[in-house]
Amino acid sequence: MSKIGLFFGPEKGSVHRVAEKIAAVIGEEKVELVSVNDASVADLEQYDQIIFGISTVGKETWDSDYSNTDWSKFFPEVSKANYDGKVVAIYGLGDHVTYPDHFVNAIGRLAKELKTKDANIVGSVDPEGYEFEDSEALIDGRFIGLPIDEDFEPEQTDERIANWLKSIQKDFGF
Repeated sequence: MSKIGLFFGPEKGSVHRVAEKIAAVIGEEKVELVSVNDASVADLEQYDQIIFGISTVGKETWDSDYSNTDWSKFFPEVSKANYDGKVVAIYGLGDHVTYPDHFVNAIGRLAKELKTKDANIVGSVDPEGYEFEDSEALIDGRFIGLPIDEDFEPEQTDERIANWLKSIQKDFGF
């Protein structure tokens, strides 16, 4: 069985901690953690199953013409990869209190790009139980990936991860 590529960024902080939690639940021997800071299209193409971990950063980044985040550097690589036959899932971190109008927008932005590449995205999540005003991650009334708020709801992270992983287990075969 080939490993699942779990691409995450930024390298330090909540997105990385959640990546480690996901890997622990799936089984660390089945997952390879890959920082997007060092990843390329070749890294993406070696996996048939990919989980992306991304965070939605604040207004100062949305308003800038150039962003120096790990994901802004990696996004062009995502666009170049071939997703034919691959299964993809996304989790994202956001802050529903400070940014209720942009909650986990990065999930939606990444998913929209992946959809232009015909990626098979799995793991949508019902928005019930989440507090927010708006999100680009809502597609057809569901989050296109798993939203996590480590700033204001860390006590819900483990249960949300467990439920999400159960929902994608069949597609990923773990």
